[in-house]
Amino acid sequence: MAIDNTRTLTILRPADAPAEKIRPEAERWLLHTGNLMAAVLVFSGGPWAEPDPLHTHPHEQISYVAEGEILLIRADREPARLSAGDLFAVPPDVPHAVQLLSPTAKVVDCFTPLRQDFLKQP
Repeated sequence: MAIDNTRTLTILRPADAPAEKIRPEAERWLLHTGNLMAAVLVFSGGPWAEPDPLHTHPHEQISYVAEGEILLIRADREPARLSAGDLFAVPPDVPHAVQLLSPTAKVVDCFTPLRQDFLKQP
């Protein structure tokens, strides 16, 4: 579910809003202003045998691991094992992916500019 916060202070309570299922083992909630987006992702079905495919985007990204454990795969460095409380930053156009190491994990991603591809309705 995407909530547009461009004109008013908005509160998103995931318990009160349906998640967007982005694949069988992942769902997300979105909140954004005119220039900044936050995505709360909940991963399940772990540990995964393989990481997600590497991907890139032109957005700046900062992420916080709120629960669980993931492996951050980066094309330019060795993979990094991250757990609750860790943060990571991804510059624009840097290939990266994650692999779930625990049964579940929650990651909060922040992007600027907005991920318009996340806002498109199917």
